[in-house]
Amino acid sequence: MNCQICGEHLPRGAMFCGGCGSSTTATPASRKRADPRPSDTTIIQPLPPRSTVISVPFWPAGPNEPAAAPAEALRTRYTLQFSTGETVSVRGTGLIGRRPLPQPTETFDHLIQITDPGRSVSKSHLEFGQHDGEFWVNDRFSGNGTVVLQAPASAVRCEPGQRYPVARGSIVEIGDQHFVLR
Repeated sequence: MNCQICGEHLPRGAMFCGGCGSSTTATPASRKRADPRPSDTTIIQPLPPRSTVISVPFWPAGPNEPAAAPAEALRTRYTLQFSTGETVSVRGTGLIGRRPLPQPTETFDHLIQITDPGRSVSKSHLEFGQHDGEFWVNDRFSGNGTVVLQAPASAVRCEPGQRYPVARGSIVEIGDQHFVLR
C-alpha cells in the first residue's frame, strides 16, 4: 500500500506515513494543514561513519585547571542495542530516527540514524535524555509511535511530547524496529 499524499510505500498495518506523517486514511483533498517546510532546502550534513560503539572521551584536568570532570563524565552511560544490529553508547541527550534533524533552537549530544528499509521509523522519531541518573524517552510525534516494554509491567504506548522513564533491560519499540537499553 502507498501513501495517498506523498506516494511512499507503507508497511502493513501502518497508521501514519513515515515520509510525510499523514494518516493512512488521508487523501490529498482531506489534508488540512500545509507542508510545514514546503521550500526546505536545508543541506543536512552527513552523519559520522557508523561504528560499533560511540564513546565520549574523558579529558584529564590540565596543570592550571581544577580536577573536576566534564559534564559528560557526570552523566550515566547507557548502551542502546538496536534490532538492526547496531550498538551505540550514549550519555546525555539525543535524537533517533531515519534522518534525525533537530529544530533550529535545539542541541543534542547524539544524532542516531537507524537503517529502516520499511520506513516505519520517522525521520526524527524519538528524543532521549537523562534526568537525575534516569534514562527517559519522548516520542516526537512519530508516524508509527513508540512503545516501552518493561518487565513485569505491560507495554506502555508513549503519548507524543511526554517523557517516559525507561529502566535498563527494557525494550523500546520504534516503528518496526526496537532497541534494548543496557
